[in-house]
Amino acid sequence: MTIGSRRASAFLFMGDIAVFAFSLWLTLFLRYRHLPSRDLLLSHAGPFAFLFIVWLLVFFMGGLYEKRAIFFKRDLSGRIIRTQIVNIILAALFFFFVPALGITPKTNLFIYLVVSLVLILFWRLVVFPKFAERRTRIEAIIIGVGKEEEELKNELNSNMRYAIRCRASVDPRATTPQSFSAFLDEHKGQEVNLLIVDTRDSSVAALIPEMYRRSFEESSYHIVDLLALYEEVFDRIPLTRVNYEWFFRYATRRASGFYLFVKRIIDIVGGILMAVITVIATPFVWLALRIEGKGPLFIAQERLGERVTTMHAYKFRTMEQNDTGTWSGEGTNRITRVGAFLRRTSLDEFPQCINVLRGELSLIGPRNDIVGLGKRLEEALPYYRVRYIVKPGITGWAQVNQQYEQGHISPQSIEETKMRLAYDFYYLKHRSFMLDVMIALKTIKRMFFRLGAV
Repeated sequence: MTIGSRRASAFLFMGDIAVFAFSLWLTLFLRYRHLPSRDLLLSHAGPFAFLFIVWLLVFFMGGLYEKRAIFFKRDLSGRIIRTQIVNIILAALFFFFVPALGITPKTNLFIYLVVSLVLILFWRLVVFPKFAERRTRIEAIIIGVGKEEEELKNELNSNMRYAIRCRASVDPRATTPQSFSAFLDEHKGQEVNLLIVDTRDSSVAALIPEMYRRSFEESSYHIVDLLALYEEVFDRIPLTRVNYEWFFRYATRRASGFYLFVKRIIDIVGGILMAVITVIATPFVWLALRIEGKGPLFIAQERLGERVTTMHAYKFRTMEQNDTGTWSGEGTNRITRVGAFLRRTSLDEFPQCINVLRGELSLIGPRNDIVGLGKRLEEALPYYRVRYIVKPGITGWAQVNQQYEQGHISPQSIEETKMRLAYDFYYLKHRSFMLDVMIALKTIKRMFFRLGAV
């Protein structure tokens, strides 16, 4: 069952395409003051189709198809305007400086930029919320108890954009089949028609016959798996439900040979581009570090690699000494001013092009740890080593989704690392070419966001 995230994102995506296309039609109508002919539309279709694709990619990198943009209105108008300003700049660059994509007269482009901005704001802020608003929500009961159940219940009930509202919850360990039947009868008049069931809780087994009768014989309720719903809402795996069975089912799944081949080709191309940028940036970074003080230009960190092997990752130095794997507040090794800039722009990561080209790292995968810190985390967190069953990456699902504490750009506590691990396990379960593309686009967005904050 889809509760709105993917379905709403697809609807929003199709609506954006329709708005861009209609903006072109309206632009030609306003410009020439008559209904656009077929030939006139076709003459503009080619260059504007290219523009539409670029704009949709920018919308994606700007987070305008994410859950927060769909479910939360806060700062949405400013976010759309900022993203559309980027689109306008790109359109001007393409149409004015790339002759093959040019259109004549340029007045058409100017009119189109104004019209599309107005219509996209109207569609996003006025029309879409009317379609997305849930006047009638599916009433549900959660069968299960625990941190994740409470977290899911609060998330669904605190946001009207979700299609589901949790009216009550049942602790299966303290419920008999008879009391459970009476409980369902009690809520029958409240139009409850969905049961969200923690199927991995062994105490649920005693309630299954009653749920079967109500769902399949009487058709009174639909049943959805709680963990599947949790994943869809939060894009991560609930760690308290992870066990060996989960790993045998998902983490040991072999990726297709085609996916691994394409991923390696992309790594090689990306590694070469990183190498070019590293060569260009090196003299400037060396000069900045030399002005600030003494110390080496590059560092080589002993980090964990695929299947818990060790490797040396090469980076620009960002701290007073070589980082041996400590969290902020531990010791006196501080980030330099130049190092802070390198980290915010992610430029310190680019020398790892050597590791990417060697095949020790991928561009995308679970972020690896310095050996010392990795051993500490392995002792503190069950199943932590499993994240190394695939090749680690420079960026990953956790890096583009997790919200760290103020001032942190990486986990600096056990709790933050637990959250990162939940996102890493999601990647292990769902890794695919399309997920890698999504991570890449979100990473580019984050890099530009950090650049803007420098």
